[in-house]
Amino acid sequence: MLLNNTQISLRAVEPEDLDMLYGWENSTVLWYHGNTLAPYSKLVIRQYINDSLEMDIYQSKQLRLMIDLHNDITIGTLDLYEIDAHNRRAGIGILIDETFRQKGYASQALELMRDYAFNFLYLHQLYAYISVSNEKSIALFQKAGYKEVGVLKDWLQRGDEFEDVRLFQLLNEK
Repeated sequence: MLLNNTQISLRAVEPEDLDMLYGWENSTVLWYHGNTLAPYSKLVIRQYINDSLEMDIYQSKQLRLMIDLHNDITIGTLDLYEIDAHNRRAGIGILIDETFRQKGYASQALELMRDYAFNFLYLHQLYAYISVSNEKSIALFQKAGYKEVGVLKDWLQRGDEFEDVRLFQLLNEK
C-alpha cells in the first residue's frame, strides 16, 4: 500500500487527534526547531483539523499526516508544506513523539512520504530546513537520501544569538 508498511501507516488527521496535536504544538521544547512563537489554542487547532478535512491540499498548500503504529498508537506527524503544484515541490517536516524516537519510525515515515509525494502527487522535489544544532534530524534526512544544498546564515534567532540552517533537498530522479 502507498501509505503504510509492515510497521507504520500514514493517515489523515482526525478530530480525535486534537489533544495530541495540542500537546505537540504547545511544547516549548519543540518550538526551538520551528517558527512557533506563541501557544496555539484548542480552537485554532480544531479549526485547522476541520479545514484539513474540507480543503484540497493544493488550496491549503499543506498536508499533515499522522504516523500510526499498526496497533493504532499515534507516534508522530509528518507535514508537507508550501506545496507548489506548478514547480512540483514541497517542504517536509517530521515529528516523532519522544517516547518513540530512535526506533526507525522516522526513517520509515520519510520513505513512505517520499513514495507518496513522488509517485502519487508527482512532485519533483522535497526539501527541509534544519537548524545546524539539530544533529539527529540532519542525520535522519541524510540517511533518507537528502543532500545538503546550502546554508542559510543567521536564519533562526535563539535568544541573543542567531543560528544557521542547513537546506536539504531530495530530487525525484525517475
